[in-house]
Amino acid sequence: MTAQPASRVTIKDVAARAGVSKGAVSLAFNHKPGLSEATRERIFQAARELGWAPNLTARTLAGSRVDVVGLTICRPARLLGLEPFYMEFISGVESVLIEHSCSLLLRLVRSVEEEVGLHEAWWRGRQIGGAILVDFRQDDPRVASVERLGMPVVAVGHPSLTGGLTSVWTDDATAVTEAVRYLAALGHRRIARVGGAAALGHTVARGTAFDEAARALALAGAWQVTTDYSGEAGARATRSLLTAPPDDRPTAIVYDNDIMAVAGLSVAAEMGLRVPADVSLLAWDDSQLCRLTHPTLSAMSHDVHGFGADAARTLFGVITGEGPGSHPVPTPVLTPRGSTAPPRPPASM
Repeated sequence: MTAQPASRVTIKDVAARAGVSKGAVSLAFNHKPGLSEATRERIFQAARELGWAPNLTARTLAGSRVDVVGLTICRPARLLGLEPFYMEFISGVESVLIEHSCSLLLRLVRSVEEEVGLHEAWWRGRQIGGAILVDFRQDDPRVASVERLGMPVVAVGHPSLTGGLTSVWTDDATAVTEAVRYLAALGHRRIARVGGAAALGHTVARGTAFDEAARALALAGAWQVTTDYSGEAGARATRSLLTAPPDDRPTAIVYDNDIMAVAGLSVAAEMGLRVPADVSLLAWDDSQLCRLTHPTLSAMSHDVHGFGADAARTLFGVITGEGPGSHPVPTPVLTPRGSTAPPRPPASM
């Protein structure tokens, strides 16, 4: 049977499909006691088949309270603990949750599929009132899953990746283009990028922008290497780039986060190369790490704490129906420091 359009389906239709009363449907979706698990599942199945979800705004105005917001991150715990971006992002989220007397339920997962299952368990178990979704991929299965559940979410990702979900995002393509143009303006003609995980949508967007900028500037060489964002992977990528003969290696490298840029700085020193005389390094995200190195690291800076706070405020707007809707946050801007400079002139014959 073909599912009816969601906009034409009512709670009465769901009740009829499941063979229960409208009150039973309300109990199921408000996670109230009084139903057997079999009946509750039959109601959820009927709602899925019909494409129906309860009106979230009506539930909120009727007295539903958000006490907990969920956030799942698909990263190993050892990496997340070292990642300044997520520490700053989470602190921004928490700053808004405090205003609402709300808590954050954070869970690390091993796959997107595990995340989908966790969201369903959280929502049906009434453990959360909404969620913040991060690290979107092409054809991300979470889009259809949360729409089916009727769970309020805000997606941290470009609208091209997040379907019809309310989203907040940074203009990564513009930022990458600015970084490459800056290095080219300094005189660099061989530029590399050490990127993040290849499956992530923002990695793809940055990679495409890097290639387009390199072509537009007719660079003599442009390399891209994908990693897992860790310092170890950043060091390996940097080593592979810098072990090429001097005329075939980059004179400038852009990194997708600050941890890898710091690792790249160490590799340059290990190989006897001076930064920025022999190679310029440019980090992404910017953090205290970039200001503690010697030389200090140039970076594409943005307000990550503010980004997290904006995501949390937008989620509460989704829940109440009074928020700003999808919107970009300020684009990362270049902050030059000691790690970038014009390349050293070629040695005279």
